[in-house]
Amino acid sequence: MTTTVEGQTTRGMRAGLLAVLARVWLVPIAVAAWELGTRQAGSTYFPPPSQILARMYELWFSGPAAHLFLTDGALGDFLPSLARLFGGWALACVLGIGLGVALGRSRKLSGYIDPLVEFGRAIPPPTLIPLFIILFKMGTQMQVATIVYGVIWPILINTIDGARHVDRVHADTAQAFGLGRAQRLFRIILPAAGPKIFAGVRLSLSLAVILMVVSELVGSTNGIGYQLMFTQQNFDLSGMWGAIVLLGVLGFVLNASFLVVERRVLSWHRRARQTT
Repeated sequence: MTTTVEGQTTRGMRAGLLAVLARVWLVPIAVAAWELGTRQAGSTYFPPPSQILARMYELWFSGPAAHLFLTDGALGDFLPSLARLFGGWALACVLGIGLGVALGRSRKLSGYIDPLVEFGRAIPPPTLIPLFIILFKMGTQMQVATIVYGVIWPILINTIDGARHVDRVHADTAQAFGLGRAQRLFRIILPAAGPKIFAGVRLSLSLAVILMVVSELVGSTNGIGYQLMFTQQNFDLSGMWGAIVLLGVLGFVLNASFLVVERRVLSWHRRARQTT
């Protein structure tokens, strides 16, 4: 019995390893091609990956083990950026889902608000940075406001659509059983709109990374966006590319982590689709 369990575990680990390799095998090939191409070009504007990684290690990952090998510069840049990113994103999620459910369940209210929603989401968020500077001055509040304004729209639009198209049979059944508003919200409306909401939230997370960088390019004294601008202005091209690579890795990690959460939360939805 023990041998059978160990064999199944070994086969599971082997299958998992093969699945990972099937997804990432192209990455080392792309990095090797990047290394060879930049070395042959010999351009100072396009340093090879090995030089970029060495500069990233020097700037951010050569700190003491007690700080998880992060340098003081990394702590001074990463923590403020992540605080703005998650703070603005979380606030946008709360506002977008709350308002989206209200608009999705009330066609009368939606008729009044929809033109404002369409107008607001058509305005590029970076163009409002001067307005946010006037309202909130330079600093974290301005940066968070930029993130919130830019990322709330996909959450809001998807939540409206999801809440509006709840199965009529489910809604009628809840009403027949006398469920209160709060019970209908948490047992019927939000689960039914969940796939749409998660799609909007996932898209908004990627936009939050972009707007975090954009907001930190204006009047900031710390953050990854500030570091990107600082290295560019000081002709530290390896450091500039290091910041770009760091942002790419950050976006990848956030997206992968969100997908893990989404699969767990919406596991019932996938099982329902498989059975139909």
